[in-house]
Amino acid sequence: MLSVDKIWVGVAVLVISTASGCTPVGLGSSGPSPTSGDDGNFDALPDAIPRQEFKSRSGNPERYVIDGVTYRVMETSDGYREEGIASWYGGYFHGRRTSSGDVYDMYRMTAAHKSLPLPTYVRVTHIGNGRSVVLRVNDRGPFVGDRIIDLSFAAATKLGMAEQGTARVEVVALDPPARDRTP
Repeated sequence: MLSVDKIWVGVAVLVISTASGCTPVGLGSSGPSPTSGDDGNFDALPDAIPRQEFKSRSGNPERYVIDGVTYRVMETSDGYREEGIASWYGGYFHGRRTSSGDVYDMYRMTAAHKSLPLPTYVRVTHIGNGRSVVLRVNDRGPFVGDRIIDLSFAAATKLGMAEQGTARVEVVALDPPARDRTP
């Protein structure tokens, strides 16, 4: 039986997801992912911890095309810094494979980017409120307008932008950058 607190968390996820144009993950018997914590306190979720990784075999083509637009993947994330609009993605993609081959979990501290090598660790700072999170970029996107990064639902919630759907952010790549595999 669900507690009143869990029901309110489910209602909050549904309202936020609907308001942002994202489809919520099924809230019936499954409820929030175990990684979100039983109380739905996203502020308690730990940030991603940067570590040395190899570039994803599947997520780093030299270039790729989406809706007729060609995107080029950067050789390295070293020195990357950009300001722009962040959005978030949720339930529709939850449980699906990312470009890097990981399974997308909207309750983990991850993100999607059009051109950073996969994976790349980034610090995303909400310019409007100063909140910051460290994320592991493991997917491609966003492919909407002038947006520069798509955040997981958990990351957007921690940054205080999930209800609005978008926010102006600064994205800075962190060391160590992903490295090529040796042949």
